[in-house]
Amino acid sequence: MTADVIVVGAGIVGAACAAELARRGLTVEVLEARGIGGGATAAGMGHIVVMNDSPAEFALARASREAWLALGAQLRERDAFSRCGTLWIAEDDAELDAARTMRDAFATAGVRAQLLDRAALREAEPAVSHAMQGGLLIDDDAIVYAPAAAQWLLTCSERIRVSTDCPVRAVDADDTHASVTLVNGERRAAAHVVVANGLAAADLIAGVRLEAKKGHLLITDRYPGALHHQVLELGYIKSAHHARGTSVAFNAQPRPTGQVLIGSSRQFGTADPAVEIDVLAAMLARATRYLPGIGALNAVRAWTGFRAATPDGLPLIGPARHAGNRLWLATGHEGLGVTTSLGTAKLIAAQMLGEPVPFDLPDSHAFSPQRFATEHADG
Repeated sequence: MTADVIVVGAGIVGAACAAELARRGLTVEVLEARGIGGGATAAGMGHIVVMNDSPAEFALARASREAWLALGAQLRERDAFSRCGTLWIAEDDAELDAARTMRDAFATAGVRAQLLDRAALREAEPAVSHAMQGGLLIDDDAIVYAPAAAQWLLTCSERIRVSTDCPVRAVDADDTHASVTLVNGERRAAAHVVVANGLAAADLIAGVRLEAKKGHLLITDRYPGALHHQVLELGYIKSAHHARGTSVAFNAQPRPTGQVLIGSSRQFGTADPAVEIDVLAAMLARATRYLPGIGALNAVRAWTGFRAATPDGLPLIGPARHAGNRLWLATGHEGLGVTTSLGTAKLIAAQMLGEPVPFDLPDSHAFSPQRFATEHADG
C-alpha cells in the first residue's frame, strides 16, 4: 500500500486521526514506536468530559463528546464505554456559586447540566461526604478504556495499515509531499504526515513547545456499586491544571469492572516515571476528604504517566509550518486527549482536505501550531 497519509503515533489521538482520514477515503499508514494505545493513552483515566476553561476548549470538547456518544453503540465490551456522567462536587457556598455559573454557561451552549443541593448530591452519590454542599451533574459525560478504543479505531478500516515497534527518527516535507525517516534509516513518503506522538513530537519538529506534566493514578480492587459517576472537586481546575510545582486534586472514576480509579496529581520538571509515595499519599488524603470510605478499599496498582502540555493549555492541531501544509501536528492535549481525540481528527481532516471547520469554533486559529512561532518572532 502506498499511503496518502502517514500518521506518527498510535495513541488515541493518532488512532482517531487515522480512522477519520480513512473514513474520508484516504489510505493511512500508522507508525508507532512501541505498541498501540501506549504512552499517555494507557496512563490516563479515559474520562470524556466537556471542559470550559476557554471558548475554544469548550467547542472542541463538546464536539468531541458528541462524536464519542455517537460512536459508543459501536464500541465493544472491552472498550469499557460507559455514559456514567460527571459529578462536580462543591465543598462550600463559593464553589456552589461556581457550579451555578458553570451550569448557566453549559445551558446557554446546549449542554445538559443539573445543579444538585446537599440532599440531591447524597442521593446521586451516597459515598460522598455529607459535609459537601452540593454539586453539578453533567449527565452525558462518559468514560472509555482508551488503549482498547485506539486499537478498535485502527482496525475499523482496511485503508489503515499499522506498524508497531517502528520508531521514527525524522520528518520532513516540501510543497509536493512529506516523508518520515525511521530509526533504521528507511525512508517512507506520502502526500501528508501527521505527527501525533505526544511529547515526542518536539523531537521531530523544531520549535514545538511542549512540557511534560507527570501524573499519578491508583486503582482499587472490585467493589461494584461503590461509585456511580465520575466525581471531581469543583476546585479541580484551579488546584491541578494551573498550579506549578506539585499539586493534587480529587478525581475518582467507577470502572465497569467495579474497580475505582483514583486521581489525580500534577508535577512539572521531572521525567522520572517512578511512583512517588509522598505524592500518592497526598492524592489519597485529598480523596478521603470527599469519599470518607475510600481508605477502606484495597488498592491493587498505582502508576504514572506524562501529559503533553502547551504554554497556553490548548492543543496543537494544524499545519506544523507556515507554508506547504504537508506536515501536520496533533498533540499537546494535556489531560483532554481522550475527550478531544475525535474532534481533533475532524479538524485535521477538514484542514487537510480544504473543508470548513466541522463545528462552531470561536477562534479558527486557537489551536494553530503557528501561534507560538509568531509569539516568539514578535518578542
